[in-house]
Amino acid sequence: MYPRTNYEMTEEDLNRLLDSCKPTSVMFLSGGRALGSSLQEKANRAWCELGKRMGFDFETVRPNVEKGQRFFSAVPSETELQKETRIKLESEKKKQDEIKKITNDIERLQKRLKEIVV
Repeated sequence: MYPRTNYEMTEEDLNRLLDSCKPTSVMFLSGGRALGSSLQEKANRAWCELGKRMGFDFETVRPNVEKGQRFFSAVPSETELQKETRIKLESEKKKQDEIKKITNDIERLQKRLKEIVV
């Protein structure tokens, strides 16, 4: 996982987020189910869009209240190229670990075989 990074959104981004949190008139279907998105869903969608634009995982956002409303920290998200590279490196490491384990097992078993045969 990437280290937490500090971000600053624009005033326009802040206004978009605040607008997404404003209550709106709600229509209800029979059974009391609301028609449309909840305030939480709207806020999550706004943070998700901001995260895609700025390159962070919107679910990791933490406010930085000392600096002001526009400041926060989050974990950067991976680009497709970064993801492919990470997966290749993890796969190669797993392969090398398996080779090392098998080699150690072979050496241990060969040693044991020599003890038995002699």
